[in-house]
Amino acid sequence: MGKPHPVELRQRVVDHVAEGNTHRSAAARFKISVRFVNDMVKLKAATGGLAPKAQGNGGGHGKLSSLKDWIARRIAEKRDLTAAALATEIAATHGVAVHRGTVWQALRDLDLIPTADSSDRWYYTVYLVSGKPGAVQKTTLHEGVASP
Repeated sequence: MGKPHPVELRQRVVDHVAEGNTHRSAAARFKISVRFVNDMVKLKAATGGLAPKAQGNGGGHGKLSSLKDWIARRIAEKRDLTAAALATEIAATHGVAVHRGTVWQALRDLDLIPTADSSDRWYYTVYLVSGKPGAVQKTTLHEGVASP
């Protein structure tokens, strides 16, 4: 998605129209579309401001957002779970039907993407909170052995 026009340009466009110029002349002068001029004049009239709306969906509110701690604990318990197997467990345990790609995205968000070593065995890097407040310890689970 493209970036919104700067507020300064928006203000200059609205001021140009307020001086009695047409929307078409404002569009030609500032090399923008007539539709943008119309939208800015309407926005100024409706809200009194010209700040652009927030873009994107905000994130953090997907199907698995409430299950991320559970997923991290589950991977720590059983390191060889595949995304498909984890999706099946989530459906059975929590009643949330998800695709394995959604599970993979959640694993990536948690920094739990499996990595292959030279012997083509997969392992997960798990971040465990230690006893100290705010402290995080990186632990690699590999072949059933945790090593800091």
